Amino acid sequence: MSLAESPTPSPKSGNTPAEPAAPEGAAPPVQLLPANHLMDTVLPVRPALIDRGSAARLKPGMLAEVLGTGSARAMVLSGRQALVSDHSLVLLNAAELGEHLANTPYAPEHVIYLGSALAGSDLEAGTELVLFVLPAQFEVRAEEFETHISGIPADAQWAGFREVAARLNPTDTALFIEASAIANWHATHTHCPRCGTPTQAEAGGWVRRCPADNSEHYPRTDPAIIVTVVGSDGRLLLGGGGPLDAKNYSTLAGFVEPGESLEQAVRREIGEEVGVRVTASQYLGSQSWPFPASLMLGFTATTSDTEARPDGVEVTRARWFSRTELQEAVLSGEIVISSRLSIARSLIEHWYGGVIQDAADSA
Repeated sequence: MSLAESPTPSPKSGNTPAEPAAPEGAAPPVQLLPANHLMDTVLPVRPALIDRGSAARLKPGMLAEVLGTGSARAMVLSGRQALVSDHSLVLLNAAELGEHLANTPYAPEHVIYLGSALAGSDLEAGTELVLFVLPAQFEVRAEEFETHISGIPADAQWAGFREVAARLNPTDTALFIEASAIANWHATHTHCPRCGTPTQAEAGGWVRRCPADNSEHYPRTDPAIIVTVVGSDGRLLLGGGGPLDAKNYSTLAGFVEPGESLEQAVRREIGEEVGVRVTASQYLGSQSWPFPASLMLGFTATTSDTEARPDGVEVTRARWFSRTELQEAVLSGEIVISSRLSIARSLIEHWYGGVIQDAADSA
């Protein structure tokens, strides 16, 4: 709801003091909303389940102390894949794992502090969590690695986030996303951007310091806008890349460029990708997406244009859908839209006004 659409507060509500009557002939007083009024985001806000200990991890030797407690749990990543068993992350005793891996070919490249479980998570509150990043791809050494470690369930498998996200509980989902993002950063930021010297990890793995010039380097997050574009007739514009006969359709998205506001990025990206002019936009919510390190900022936008012109590079196909047309196309298998794990699906269903049934739901 915009300011112009917001109901005028009643002077008797107690939120806004009554204004004295204006002198005859004077302009009526401006009616104000309650000071610092807030509105929830439209998409649901998920509470944090892990306390990342941003202050505690700055203490020298903090990570060694956590491992020394003997109760910390360790998640293991190899490449972009983690050990998963029975639809849950395999969390091993961190101290025992460290002892097993020391002075072996499987000694981790990085041990990173992930945080401690908060009340309301799927772990006991206060459980300390660390990440072990293996030095080799799991395809090469997974079986050998597993034979050296106790506590790994017999049915454990290596899996990427996209493969198992639909089956993970909220805490495991949060851990997997956090671990993937920070591991990706370490893998791609090994040297000082100023002088090229190899950097060293500090602060529980959340800072890399250059020993030559003492500069500090921190994990980066790349903001990207993701948008539902709605025409004046209420139809939704979805697009897709790749072959012209592909079935996948989703919301439009793109990275925010330096010096750009989010709303400017919405207008630019939609104009560049499908040749549609945005008349207005509104922020709805966000989602972390560690592929490799994005923060997806969800918007809905309006346009008076009725024709979409894909750029042929990022977007090769674009279609307008009414609510009935979209549901029928999804159920028939004519098109496939984003999974329910993604903010793209949340944005589409926000426009739709409810849950869109997939073909698999009626199978």
